[in-house]
Amino acid sequence: MNSAYFLRNVRWTNSAFLIGTLLTAFIGLPIFVYQYGGQINWWLHGSMFVGMFIASGLSITLGYHRLFSHLSFKASWPVRFLTLIFGATAMENSALEWCSDHRRHHKHVDHDEDPYSIQRGFFFAHMGWIMMRPIGGESPLTNVNDLKRDPLVRFQHKWWVAIGILVGFGLPSLIGYLVEGGIGAAAGLMIGGVTRLVAVHHMTFFINSLCHTVGRQPYSDQCSAKDSWIMALFTFGEGYHNFHHEFQHDFRNGVKPWQFDPTKWTIHILEKIGLASKLRRVPDETIAMAEIYQKQRHLAVRLEKQEQNICEKTQKLFTDAQEQLNKAHEVWEKATKEHMKAVRQKLESKREQLTELQQKAEEAVEELREAMNIWHTAHQGLILKLG
Repeated sequence: MNSAYFLRNVRWTNSAFLIGTLLTAFIGLPIFVYQYGGQINWWLHGSMFVGMFIASGLSITLGYHRLFSHLSFKASWPVRFLTLIFGATAMENSALEWCSDHRRHHKHVDHDEDPYSIQRGFFFAHMGWIMMRPIGGESPLTNVNDLKRDPLVRFQHKWWVAIGILVGFGLPSLIGYLVEGGIGAAAGLMIGGVTRLVAVHHMTFFINSLCHTVGRQPYSDQCSAKDSWIMALFTFGEGYHNFHHEFQHDFRNGVKPWQFDPTKWTIHILEKIGLASKLRRVPDETIAMAEIYQKQRHLAVRLEKQEQNICEKTQKLFTDAQEQLNKAHEVWEKATKEHMKAVRQKLESKREQLTELQQKAEEAVEELREAMNIWHTAHQGLILKLG
């Protein structure tokens, strides 16, 4: 890349903002604390940092990401309004622009059309893509026409910069001023405004970079997305990125009961109080089968490299278990599709038929679960033999 091309394609405003806020947080804040630390109400400003971080970060994960980008649930207007307002305080573009980029990321992950492809390097996926104009020019917002129908989304798209500045920086500064005067306003701006913003920025950026670099792939290895429980701790549950790329429309990222996913829990609460509905869930059996197929792929690779022979009895047990599982899975898929089709068509005049289809689907689930248990037993036996 020659210097003329580089200079012509740098997004100077974005670059200055990202670098300026980062330097302010890491250099300016320590200097400010050194000078005025004794006059700062740390309880107040610590609470502001945490409160604004949660409001801003959760508005990205719950609002921009799961609600608007993936339509993984429906939300009433207060939820949409608040996530759009506090989502703007993350200063990561409007919901329309953010969702357009994210939908293209999922559609073209790891390819040239992926706006923040990890194939172009860690820094590019992390923040470089924001600092440089995309090859081929800016992409049109044709993939978010559904969101354009929402007047709240249209309003936020027009005014997100003003909202982000007034609420993201103005609100903590105002609270600090009302409590402590000038020092409080400066502390509110530095801690609740700039430092909080940098934390939210890199919380989001690390999903695009780190979660496409290190971690586990329990569901699929067809793309670079990986699960990281550590990143989930700092990103309101977004760290389970391998699951998300395999099942992007599920409102959950941490699908296991023990996995840390505050965004999922918040959506659950919103559903309980009537502010969210139509939560989209991938069937447990589909998730379990994805894990099994991934284990089978890993096992096949291991068997190719294994020099010692496995006894025929062990191999046959595993092969039979695989065949039984595949047949049970086919029966389950067919029964489930037939039942769902009947439910969608609302066969009021054929309730007996609907009941019969539901019973067949339930029986298929039981058979599939039994086949899964047999497969896991056979798989464990083969793993033990391999040592």
